[in-house]
Amino acid sequence: MTAGGIPSADGTAPPGSGLALCLGSAAGATGVALGAFGAHALRQRLDPGMLEIYRTGVLYQVLHALALLAVAALGTRLGRPRLTALLFTAGIVIFSGSLYILAISGVRIWGAVTPFGGVSLIAGWLSMVLFRKKAS
Repeated sequence: MTAGGIPSADGTAPPGSGLALCLGSAAGATGVALGAFGAHALRQRLDPGMLEIYRTGVLYQVLHALALLAVAALGTRLGRPRLTALLFTAGIVIFSGSLYILAISGVRIWGAVTPFGGVSLIAGWLSMVLFRKKAS
């Protein structure tokens, strides 16, 4: 088993599972922290519309942190777990990050960046199916 990896039936960690575990854990922890920051520090500073945009960023970050943990757990069944983990991570950074910046800065052009992150998240989900290992 490799450090940080989830072991398969033979005791070894599949390639990419350790990366997915680390990225998922980091995304989950920062998602909780950013959610708390939004609930406590930003509630009185942002108008309700911008606060909702911020919350959407947190929601998608935490949901995809869980998806990354699923990639780590399913590593032996996925054909390209590292690719899937990187697509989810890029999606979190671009999608949620652009929403955080938009909500805090009020600069609307950041809303044009968000769909690129959404495409990366969708590609991550599709990669789980398209590159799955066939049952033998």
